[in-house]
Amino acid sequence: MRRVNTQAPDVLQAVRSVRDFVADTSLPVDVAPDARAIVNQLDDYVLPRLANLDAPLLAVIGGSTGSGKSTLVNALLRERVSNPGVIRPTTRQPVLVANPADTEWFNSPHVLPGLTRSHGAGNEQSTTLRVVDTQSVPEGLALLDAPDFDSIDDQNRALASQLLAAADLWIFVTTPARYADQLVWNFLNDAAGRGIEVVVVLNRLDEKAAETVPDDLRRMMNDAGLTDATVFTVPFVADLGGENTSEFLGDELVAPLRDYLTTLADDTVARRDVAGKTVAGAVQSALSRVDALVVRRERQEAFANQLDESIHEFYTAANRQVIDATSDGQLLRSEVMDRWQDVIGTSDVFRGFERWFSSAVDKVGSFFTGQPAPLREVETEIESGLHAVIVDAAETAAARAWSHTGAVAPELRGGADPALARASADISEQAAKLVRDWQAALVDRIQGTAGDKRQRARIMSFGLNVVTVALMLTVFASTAGLTGGEVAIAGGSAVLGQKLLETIFGEDTVRRMVADARADLNERLGELFAAERDRYHVFTDPLLDGASAEQIREASDEARRAVDAKLLGVVDKQAPTRIDDTSTEESFNNGTLRGLFDQLRGTFGKGPDNV
Repeated sequence: MRRVNTQAPDVLQAVRSVRDFVADTSLPVDVAPDARAIVNQLDDYVLPRLANLDAPLLAVIGGSTGSGKSTLVNALLRERVSNPGVIRPTTRQPVLVANPADTEWFNSPHVLPGLTRSHGAGNEQSTTLRVVDTQSVPEGLALLDAPDFDSIDDQNRALASQLLAAADLWIFVTTPARYADQLVWNFLNDAAGRGIEVVVVLNRLDEKAAETVPDDLRRMMNDAGLTDATVFTVPFVADLGGENTSEFLGDELVAPLRDYLTTLADDTVARRDVAGKTVAGAVQSALSRVDALVVRRERQEAFANQLDESIHEFYTAANRQVIDATSDGQLLRSEVMDRWQDVIGTSDVFRGFERWFSSAVDKVGSFFTGQPAPLREVETEIESGLHAVIVDAAETAAARAWSHTGAVAPELRGGADPALARASADISEQAAKLVRDWQAALVDRIQGTAGDKRQRARIMSFGLNVVTVALMLTVFASTAGLTGGEVAIAGGSAVLGQKLLETIFGEDTVRRMVADARADLNERLGELFAAERDRYHVFTDPLLDGASAEQIREASDEARRAVDAKLLGVVDKQAPTRIDDTSTEESFNNGTLRGLFDQLRGTFGKGPDNV
């Protein structure tokens, strides 16, 4: 009994999630090309193939410059569909040859969506994909003559790699002179790692080379893990296309390879097996490469977080600098306290509080009768002192943040605004506004706390400005760091401000008012320095764009589970052909992809091995 597995589309969605995470995530410069290659392969091959295992197979013919790929394609089809060349690079434009019944699939965005299609003779220098339809190719299989993978043109080499990554079947064409080249084996070793179906064509094999090269090639393939790969040989033909020879290789020379491809195209089960094996290997290969990206992403995140924490600490220190400066009596020294003593008459402080209180009222009263009084000077001194401390702390933090960024990651400063070496251009205005807003909040707090008529009357008798200044001085009245006479001047004078407030509100209320005022100031300072600090996210935010390493890892793990759980049933040759039709009754004994590949080896013939 067979039923539709409604969960099977999870395979497609799981792989697409990995693709989207990798595509949209900032990665280190040195691994970005690999990330793009992964995305290209998933777009060009994996996702379309997962969506439809019964779509026509794509056999990509790749090889070294001058290995005879185009000549081989033309000979297989007995048509001149690809232009052989003698000038490097010999193959400039990829040519895809398909049966007319299959061209709709290969012209669709499902296959190599990043390549523009052309259908005429084309521009030989173009990187568009030229699609040729011909009855010479059987339905179910297309041939793609790819640019040389050792091309002197960087763009051609990249395109060749992209096309090979989009293949269901690799047909490698090499020669006795080039079969041992490292570039050839880079691709063949990749094929072995992916478990892709590989056919190797040893082309232009002369009699002398035939004595040793085929055996040596097979030995190298066995060592690389390609023991099951099929090898065809094509003899050397002198003066091919000359005046007295055909432009095509003899039909009998390419017939074994043509028969192999035709048999594969005609066998639906065999095609599905090749597609299933190749796509499973491609997914596993891509996910392994994603694992390497995750490691680099983790390092990038760690660096960005460390940089962010360092800059954050500079601004935390700036915040502490202001808090310390407003908590150890520094703002109460010199002119500030001199002016305050003039306001309240502190010479009488030690003669008894009641006598001081009466004198203080007289002194304050003179302020309102137009007599010279320094109250405004006290306010100005406090405002300017607090303002200067804030600006200085912001400038110091900016200089340290800029210097640190240049020391640990100078490349991040390449496009950054040099103004980041300083505090914001309007830091002075911001600091002045902070002080004004805090003072306004003090006034509101005083008025809101004066609940009864007696308290309001006392505030009126002193004047709201005097009470506000007294509250500011009390907030700043810690004697930490003060010694000797400074304690008597700063500490003693500030005590009188506190006593004035207690006369109006009571000791407990004043304690709460001071604590609230200090907390309010600290919060405002924190917001200002946080805004200053956020300017440096221009360095760290790009490093953290997109999915986190943990999100990518989880998506990759989910894709592995989906492939293991669902794709095994999909490539079961007895199962329906769509990805959403899987057998729930039949399964392989070996639950790993490697076991799957081993069983698939016996599902169709490999074709003649002429070695």
